[in-house]
Amino acid sequence: MSSTEQASAADVEAAAKQAREALDAHAHEIVQWHFHPSSGCPFWLEYAQKLKFDPLKEIRTFDDLKKFEPFQDEWLRGGPVRRWVPKGLADQPVYVFETGGTTGVPKSRIAMNDFRTDYELFSATLPEEYFPRGANWLMLGPSGPRRLRLAVEHLAQYRGGICFCIDLDPRWVIKLIKKGWMEHLEAYKQHCVDQAVTILGAGHDIKCMFTTPKMLEALALELEKQGTSIHDAGITGIFSGGTEFTPQWTRFATEELLEGTYMTPTYGNTLMGLACSKPVTAEENYKISYYAPQPRAVLEIVDFENSDQVVGYGETGRVKLTTLTKEFFVPGFLERDEGEREPPYIKYPWDGVSGVRPFHELAEATTVGVY
Repeated sequence: MSSTEQASAADVEAAAKQAREALDAHAHEIVQWHFHPSSGCPFWLEYAQKLKFDPLKEIRTFDDLKKFEPFQDEWLRGGPVRRWVPKGLADQPVYVFETGGTTGVPKSRIAMNDFRTDYELFSATLPEEYFPRGANWLMLGPSGPRRLRLAVEHLAQYRGGICFCIDLDPRWVIKLIKKGWMEHLEAYKQHCVDQAVTILGAGHDIKCMFTTPKMLEALALELEKQGTSIHDAGITGIFSGGTEFTPQWTRFATEELLEGTYMTPTYGNTLMGLACSKPVTAEENYKISYYAPQPRAVLEIVDFENSDQVVGYGETGRVKLTTLTKEFFVPGFLERDEGEREPPYIKYPWDGVSGVRPFHELAEATTVGVY
């Protein structure tokens, strides 16, 4: 090993230690906020009454959060939604974002500024060469009660641009798939792609875009039919996300669809925010490794049988999410995803995850839809 590699490893180790100390302090601060009678939200204040320990006294570090039982997504189904609004933020305008909801009551989370903060942090990771300041954006993804629409719009505005949005209902897509109405599914996909093509051809000088892998492919194929391409339409930078983001698909997109347009994968959801990826390169066989926005959110890759046990680097486990913001506290939520644990690196000196895919025990019951 060269001295440069040794120094680099030492730098990563030092940065990881510093990041862990910051995480411990942040976890303590967030628990103090959510469980203090003057600032906490009704849900956690009521929940604290049933605990056999006092969170205000006994949660000092991130690891102490294991004292809580895993967060149940059923807690987010149904209201009253204001039970999640912290008293310390009760005077703020409140958004509600939904996730899921194809059957039964959708999961809801409240938000004030988290979505803006998450995407402002993400903005700092975008290379200016491909995502120029002041450029207009196209949001080719889920609309309606989902965080993504407002978040991408804020990202465009934060960077000095204007965001054009299309109308896409992912719940209808999933219903069509489940009913086996593939002709209707294709027609609806075409309807969404047609909206995007119209906007791109309307002289709005759009250079940046959010979309999902499936919609990106559909858009590229439609443009090809019309004798043009995503690159020729003026798009220089794309950020995309979804479980369909595999190394194989990324290579296909890079070699067949993009013609030099830059694309960065992301892994995000309504509870976590946005996990950025290491640069994806041919040298690493297009491997995609995601890193959560610590200390605001933490991803752990845990043993399938014991969710308190983190697996070794390179080993496979279930994704466990902890969200730590003043707006929302989610300790130890077991995601419907699995993947491999990745080591820290200098830009994101904490654990990451690669190979993200639906959790194998739930995969057959998971309908991916537009993602």
